[in-house]
Amino acid sequence: MKPVIFGLSGLTLTPDETAFFAAVEPAGYILFKRNIDTRAQVRALTDSLRALSGRDDVPILIDQEGGRVARMGPPEWPAFPAGPAFDALYDLAPMSAIEAARANAEAIALMLSEVGINVDCMPLLDVAQPDTTEAVSIRTLGSEPLRVAAMGRAIVDGLRRGGVVGVVKHMPGHGRAKVDTHYHLPTVTASDEELEIDLRPFASLKDAPMGMTSHIVFEAWDRDRPATLSRQVIEQIIRQRIGFDGLLMTDDIDMKALSGSAGDKAAGAIEAGCDLVLDCWGRMDEMVDIAGRLDEMSAVSRARLERAMATVAGAHAGGDIAALIAKRDALLALA
Repeated sequence: MKPVIFGLSGLTLTPDETAFFAAVEPAGYILFKRNIDTRAQVRALTDSLRALSGRDDVPILIDQEGGRVARMGPPEWPAFPAGPAFDALYDLAPMSAIEAARANAEAIALMLSEVGINVDCMPLLDVAQPDTTEAVSIRTLGSEPLRVAAMGRAIVDGLRRGGVVGVVKHMPGHGRAKVDTHYHLPTVTASDEELEIDLRPFASLKDAPMGMTSHIVFEAWDRDRPATLSRQVIEQIIRQRIGFDGLLMTDDIDMKALSGSAGDKAAGAIEAGCDLVLDCWGRMDEMVDIAGRLDEMSAVSRARLERAMATVAGAHAGGDIAALIAKRDALLALA
Protein backbone atom coordinates (compact mmCIF):
# COMPACT_ATOMS: atom_id res chain seq x y z
CA MET A 1 0.00 0.00 0.00
CA LYS A 2 1.37 3.41 -1.00
CA PRO A 3 1.06 6.26 1.53
CA VAL A 4 -1.09 8.47 -0.67
CA ILE A 5 -4.72 9.46 -1.14
CA PHE A 6 -5.59 10.11 -4.78
CA GLY A 7 -8.40 12.02 -6.47
CA LEU A 8 -10.42 10.77 -9.43
CA SER A 9 -11.09 12.44 -12.76
CA GLY A 10 -14.86 11.99 -13.09
CA LEU A 11 -18.11 10.32 -12.12
CA THR A 12 -16.81 6.79 -12.68
CA LEU A 13 -13.41 5.13 -12.68
CA THR A 14 -11.75 5.19 -16.10
CA PRO A 15 -10.01 2.05 -17.38
CA ASP A 16 -6.63 3.76 -16.90
CA GLU A 17 -7.49 4.69 -13.31
CA THR A 18 -8.72 1.19 -12.55
CA ALA A 19 -5.49 -0.36 -13.83
CA PHE A 20 -3.26 2.22 -12.12
CA PHE A 21 -4.99 2.07 -8.73
CA ALA A 22 -5.02 -1.74 -8.78
CA ALA A 23 -1.27 -1.77 -9.40
CA VAL A 24 -0.30 1.00 -6.97
CA GLU A 25 -2.83 0.35 -4.19
CA PRO A 26 -3.15 3.85 -2.72
CA ALA A 27 -4.17 4.10 0.93
CA GLY A 28 -7.40 5.88 0.00
CA TYR A 29 -9.29 8.25 -2.28
CA ILE A 30 -10.87 11.72 -2.13
CA LEU A 31 -13.97 12.96 -3.96
CA PHE A 32 -14.76 16.43 -5.31
CA LYS A 33 -17.70 18.03 -7.12
CA ARG A 34 -16.49 16.60 -10.42
CA ASN A 35 -17.10 13.14 -8.91
CA ILE A 36 -20.57 13.93 -7.52
CA ASP A 37 -23.93 13.75 -9.31
CA THR A 38 -26.66 11.66 -7.68
CA ARG A 39 -26.96 9.40 -4.65
CA ALA A 40 -26.99 6.29 -6.82
CA GLN A 41 -23.97 7.44 -8.84
CA VAL A 42 -21.86 8.30 -5.76
CA ARG A 43 -22.76 5.02 -4.08
CA ALA A 44 -21.80 3.10 -7.21
CA LEU A 45 -18.48 4.97 -7.35
CA THR A 46 -17.59 4.31 -3.71
CA ASP A 47 -18.63 0.68 -4.08
CA SER A 48 -16.26 0.38 -7.03
CA LEU A 49 -13.41 1.84 -4.99
CA ARG A 50 -14.00 -0.63 -2.18
CA ALA A 51 -14.17 -3.54 -4.60
CA LEU A 52 -10.98 -2.40 -6.33
CA SER A 53 -9.05 -2.04 -3.06
CA GLY A 54 -10.43 -5.20 -1.49
CA ARG A 55 -10.88 -3.26 1.77
CA ASP A 56 -14.32 -2.53 3.20
CA ASP A 57 -12.76 0.22 5.32
CA VAL A 58 -10.71 1.88 2.59
CA PRO A 59 -10.76 5.62 3.41
CA ILE A 60 -12.95 7.57 0.98
CA LEU A 61 -12.62 11.25 1.82
CA ILE A 62 -14.52 14.41 1.05
CA ASP A 63 -14.41 18.08 2.12
CA GLN A 64 -17.96 18.57 3.37
CA GLU A 65 -17.73 21.38 5.93
CA GLY A 66 -20.76 23.46 5.00
CA GLY A 67 -20.96 26.95 3.56
CA ARG A 68 -18.70 27.38 0.54
CA VAL A 69 -16.79 24.17 1.20
CA ALA A 70 -19.37 21.57 0.20
CA ARG A 71 -18.86 19.03 -2.55
CA MET A 72 -22.40 17.66 -2.16
CA GLY A 73 -25.25 20.15 -2.21
CA PRO A 74 -28.72 21.12 -3.43
CA PRO A 75 -30.86 19.96 -5.03
CA GLU A 76 -29.69 16.41 -4.35
CA TRP A 77 -28.55 17.08 -0.77
CA PRO A 78 -29.30 19.77 1.82
CA ALA A 79 -27.05 22.77 2.37
CA PHE A 80 -25.21 23.04 5.70
CA PRO A 81 -23.92 26.11 7.56
CA ALA A 82 -20.24 26.90 8.02
CA GLY A 83 -18.35 27.34 11.28
CA PRO A 84 -19.16 31.03 11.94
CA ALA A 85 -22.87 30.21 12.43
CA PHE A 86 -21.98 28.11 15.48
CA ASP A 87 -19.46 30.68 16.69
CA ALA A 88 -22.21 33.33 16.71
CA LEU A 89 -24.47 31.10 18.80
CA TYR A 90 -21.62 30.37 21.22
CA ASP A 91 -21.56 34.09 22.13
CA LEU A 92 -25.07 33.70 23.58
CA ALA A 93 -25.35 30.05 24.58
CA PRO A 94 -22.16 27.97 24.58
CA MET A 95 -23.79 24.62 25.35
CA SER A 96 -26.42 25.16 22.67
CA ALA A 97 -23.68 25.96 20.14
CA ILE A 98 -21.82 22.78 21.05
CA GLU A 99 -24.96 20.68 20.69
CA ALA A 100 -25.87 22.37 17.40
CA ALA A 101 -22.39 21.63 16.04
CA ARG A 102 -22.70 18.00 17.12
CA ALA A 103 -26.15 17.55 15.54
CA ASN A 104 -24.99 19.24 12.34
CA ALA A 105 -21.95 16.98 12.09
CA GLU A 106 -23.99 13.84 12.70
CA ALA A 107 -26.43 14.85 9.96
CA ILE A 108 -23.53 15.40 7.56
CA ALA A 109 -22.07 12.02 8.52
CA LEU A 110 -25.34 10.20 7.90
CA MET A 111 -25.58 11.87 4.50
CA LEU A 112 -22.04 10.76 3.66
CA SER A 113 -22.46 7.24 5.04
CA GLU A 114 -25.52 6.76 2.86
CA VAL A 115 -23.33 7.06 -0.25
CA GLY A 116 -20.32 5.18 1.11
CA ILE A 117 -18.06 8.07 2.16
CA ASN A 118 -16.36 7.40 5.50
CA VAL A 119 -13.94 10.29 6.12
CA ASP A 120 -14.78 14.01 6.25
CA CYS A 121 -12.02 16.62 6.26
CA MET A 122 -13.40 18.64 9.17
CA PRO A 123 -13.36 20.24 11.73
CA LEU A 124 -11.15 23.30 11.32
CA LEU A 125 -9.39 23.95 14.61
CA ASP A 126 -7.72 27.08 13.27
CA VAL A 127 -8.00 30.02 15.67
CA ALA A 128 -9.15 33.07 13.70
CA GLN A 129 -7.24 36.35 13.83
CA PRO A 130 -8.41 39.79 12.64
CA ASP A 131 -6.36 39.42 9.43
CA THR A 132 -6.89 35.71 8.72
CA THR A 133 -7.17 35.06 4.99
CA GLU A 134 -10.79 34.89 3.87
CA ALA A 135 -10.14 31.39 2.54
CA VAL A 136 -10.05 30.29 6.19
CA SER A 137 -11.94 32.99 8.12
CA ILE A 138 -15.29 32.16 6.49
CA ARG A 139 -14.95 28.62 7.83
CA THR A 140 -13.55 28.93 11.36
CA LEU A 141 -15.23 28.16 14.68
CA GLY A 142 -13.97 31.36 16.27
CA SER A 143 -11.07 33.34 17.67
CA GLU A 144 -10.99 31.88 21.17
CA PRO A 145 -9.17 28.54 21.60
CA LEU A 146 -11.55 27.12 24.20
CA ARG A 147 -14.66 27.48 22.05
CA VAL A 148 -12.85 26.22 18.94
CA ALA A 149 -11.78 23.12 20.84
CA ALA A 150 -15.21 22.55 22.41
CA MET A 151 -17.09 22.78 19.14
CA GLY A 152 -14.35 20.87 17.31
CA ARG A 153 -14.73 18.03 19.81
CA ALA A 154 -18.49 18.02 19.25
CA ILE A 155 -18.00 17.84 15.48
CA VAL A 156 -15.61 14.89 15.70
CA ASP A 157 -18.09 13.15 18.00
CA GLY A 158 -21.06 13.90 15.73
CA LEU A 159 -19.24 12.57 12.69
CA ARG A 160 -18.27 9.40 14.55
CA ARG A 161 -21.88 8.82 15.62
CA GLY A 162 -22.84 8.88 11.95
CA GLY A 163 -20.08 6.45 10.94
CA VAL A 164 -17.55 8.96 9.58
CA VAL A 165 -13.98 9.71 10.68
CA GLY A 166 -13.18 13.39 11.24
CA VAL A 167 -9.90 15.09 10.25
CA VAL A 168 -8.73 17.98 12.44
CA LYS A 169 -7.05 20.69 10.41
CA HIS A 170 -4.82 22.54 9.63
CA MET A 171 -2.03 21.56 12.03
CA PRO A 172 -0.33 23.38 13.69
CA GLY A 173 -2.74 26.22 12.82
CA HIS A 174 -3.85 28.24 9.81
CA GLY A 175 -5.37 31.25 11.57
CA ARG A 176 -2.36 33.54 11.19
CA ALA A 177 -2.03 33.05 7.44
CA LYS A 178 -2.82 36.29 5.62
CA VAL A 179 -2.78 34.77 2.13
CA ASP A 180 -4.53 31.76 0.60
CA THR A 181 -2.31 28.66 0.40
CA HIS A 182 -4.10 27.61 -2.78
CA TYR A 183 -2.11 30.40 -4.48
CA HIS A 184 0.65 31.63 -2.14
CA LEU A 185 2.98 30.43 0.62
CA PRO A 186 2.21 32.28 3.88
CA THR A 187 4.95 33.11 6.36
CA VAL A 188 3.96 33.55 10.01
CA THR A 189 6.29 35.74 12.09
CA ALA A 190 4.55 35.27 15.45
CA SER A 191 6.71 34.19 18.37
CA ASP A 192 6.65 30.74 19.92
CA GLU A 193 4.79 32.19 22.90
CA GLU A 194 2.15 33.80 20.68
CA LEU A 195 1.68 30.57 18.73
CA GLU A 196 0.69 28.72 21.89
CA ILE A 197 -2.83 30.08 21.29
CA ASP A 198 -2.93 28.35 17.90
CA LEU A 199 -1.81 25.02 19.36
CA ARG A 200 -4.38 24.81 22.16
CA PRO A 201 -7.35 23.44 20.18
CA PHE A 202 -5.17 20.80 18.58
CA ALA A 203 -3.71 19.82 21.96
CA SER A 204 -7.25 19.51 23.33
CA LEU A 205 -8.08 17.10 20.48
CA LYS A 206 -4.71 15.35 20.38
CA ASP A 207 -6.58 12.03 20.48
CA ALA A 208 -8.43 12.77 17.20
CA PRO A 209 -8.12 9.89 14.72
CA MET A 210 -6.81 11.94 11.79
CA GLY A 211 -5.16 15.31 11.26
CA MET A 212 -4.07 17.46 8.31
CA THR A 213 -1.03 19.74 8.00
CA SER A 214 -0.85 23.34 6.82
CA HIS A 215 1.38 24.65 4.03
CA ILE A 216 2.69 27.54 6.13
CA VAL A 217 6.18 28.66 7.18
CA PHE A 218 6.37 29.35 10.91
CA GLU A 219 9.54 31.36 11.46
CA ALA A 220 9.58 30.54 15.19
CA TRP A 221 9.97 26.84 14.37
CA ASP A 222 11.45 26.46 10.87
CA ARG A 223 12.35 29.46 8.72
CA ASP A 224 13.10 27.40 5.66
CA ARG A 225 10.25 24.90 5.22
CA PRO A 226 6.44 24.97 5.45
CA ALA A 227 4.96 22.73 8.14
CA THR A 228 4.01 20.00 5.64
CA LEU A 229 7.66 19.59 4.64
CA SER A 230 9.29 20.33 8.00
CA ARG A 231 10.51 17.43 10.11
CA GLN A 232 11.10 19.91 12.92
CA VAL A 233 7.49 21.12 12.92
CA ILE A 234 5.99 17.65 12.53
CA GLU A 235 8.16 15.92 15.14
CA GLN A 236 8.69 18.68 17.71
CA ILE A 237 5.43 20.65 17.42
CA ILE A 238 2.72 18.32 16.10
CA ARG A 239 3.87 14.99 17.52
CA GLN A 240 5.59 16.09 20.74
CA ARG A 241 4.23 19.46 21.85
CA ILE A 242 0.65 18.98 20.67
CA GLY A 243 0.90 15.27 21.46
CA PHE A 244 -0.93 14.12 18.33
CA ASP A 245 -0.35 10.44 17.52
CA GLY A 246 -3.14 9.96 14.99
CA LEU A 247 -2.84 9.62 11.23
CA LEU A 248 -1.29 12.79 9.79
CA MET A 249 -1.97 13.65 6.16
CA THR A 250 -0.84 16.62 4.12
CA ASP A 251 -3.13 19.29 2.82
CA ASP A 252 -3.43 18.99 -0.96
CA ILE A 253 0.14 18.99 -2.28
CA ASP A 254 -1.01 20.54 -5.55
CA MET A 255 -1.64 23.85 -3.80
CA LYS A 256 0.64 26.62 -5.00
CA ALA A 257 2.07 27.23 -1.52
CA LEU A 258 4.38 24.29 -2.25
CA SER A 259 6.91 24.34 -5.06
CA GLY A 260 8.53 21.52 -7.01
CA SER A 261 7.22 18.50 -8.87
CA ALA A 262 4.39 16.38 -7.50
CA GLY A 263 6.85 13.60 -6.76
CA ASP A 264 9.29 15.92 -4.99
CA LYS A 265 6.57 17.33 -2.77
CA ALA A 266 5.15 13.90 -1.95
CA ALA A 267 8.53 12.43 -1.09
CA GLY A 268 9.41 15.48 0.98
CA ALA A 269 6.22 15.26 3.01
CA ILE A 270 6.75 11.59 3.86
CA GLU A 271 10.40 12.24 4.70
CA ALA A 272 9.31 15.05 7.02
CA GLY A 273 7.07 12.66 8.96
CA CYS A 274 3.60 12.83 7.37
CA ASP A 275 1.83 9.48 7.23
CA LEU A 276 -0.05 10.18 3.99
CA VAL A 277 0.17 12.48 1.00
CA LEU A 278 -3.07 14.04 -0.24
CA ASP A 279 -3.14 14.56 -4.03
CA CYS A 280 -6.57 15.72 -5.08
CA TRP A 281 -6.81 16.34 -8.80
CA GLY A 282 -6.73 12.96 -10.49
CA ARG A 283 -4.05 13.96 -13.02
CA MET A 284 -2.53 10.71 -14.20
CA ASP A 285 0.96 12.07 -14.93
CA GLU A 286 1.23 13.53 -11.42
CA MET A 287 -0.14 10.38 -9.79
CA VAL A 288 2.39 8.23 -11.67
CA ASP A 289 5.18 10.58 -10.55
CA ILE A 290 4.06 10.40 -6.93
CA ALA A 291 3.66 6.62 -6.91
CA GLY A 292 7.13 6.23 -8.36
CA ARG A 293 8.69 8.31 -5.61
CA LEU A 294 6.98 6.71 -2.62
CA ASP A 295 7.93 3.50 -0.86
CA GLU A 296 5.37 1.26 0.78
CA MET A 297 3.48 2.73 3.72
CA SER A 298 5.40 2.25 6.96
CA ALA A 299 4.17 -0.14 9.65
CA VAL A 300 3.67 2.79 12.05
CA SER A 301 1.61 4.77 9.55
CA ARG A 302 -0.41 1.73 8.57
CA ALA A 303 -1.22 1.07 12.23
CA ARG A 304 -2.38 4.67 12.62
CA LEU A 305 -4.62 4.29 9.57
CA GLU A 306 -6.15 1.06 10.86
CA ARG A 307 -6.69 2.60 14.29
CA ALA A 308 -8.39 5.66 12.79
CA MET A 309 -10.77 3.64 10.64
CA ALA A 310 -11.57 1.33 13.56
CA THR A 311 -13.13 4.28 15.42
CA VAL A 312 -16.18 4.02 13.17
CA ALA A 313 -16.26 0.25 12.71
CA GLY A 314 -19.79 -0.90 13.43
CA ALA A 315 -21.02 2.67 14.00
CA HIS A 316 -24.79 2.95 13.78
CA ALA A 317 -25.58 5.13 10.78
CA GLY A 318 -29.35 4.84 10.89
CA GLY A 319 -30.18 8.18 12.49
CA ASP A 320 -32.73 10.68 11.28
CA ILE A 321 -31.07 13.38 9.18
CA ALA A 322 -34.18 15.58 9.09
CA ALA A 323 -34.57 15.45 12.86
CA LEU A 324 -30.93 16.36 13.41
CA ILE A 325 -31.18 19.29 10.99
CA ALA A 326 -34.36 20.48 12.72
CA LYS A 327 -32.62 20.29 16.08
CA ARG A 328 -29.65 22.25 14.75
CA ASP A 329 -31.84 24.91 13.19
CA ALA A 330 -33.87 25.35 16.37
CA LEU A 331 -30.68 25.93 18.31
CA LEU A 332 -29.15 28.28 15.73
CA ALA A 333 -32.38 30.30 15.75
CA LEU A 334 -31.51 31.34 19.32
CA ALA A 335 -28.86 33.63 17.84
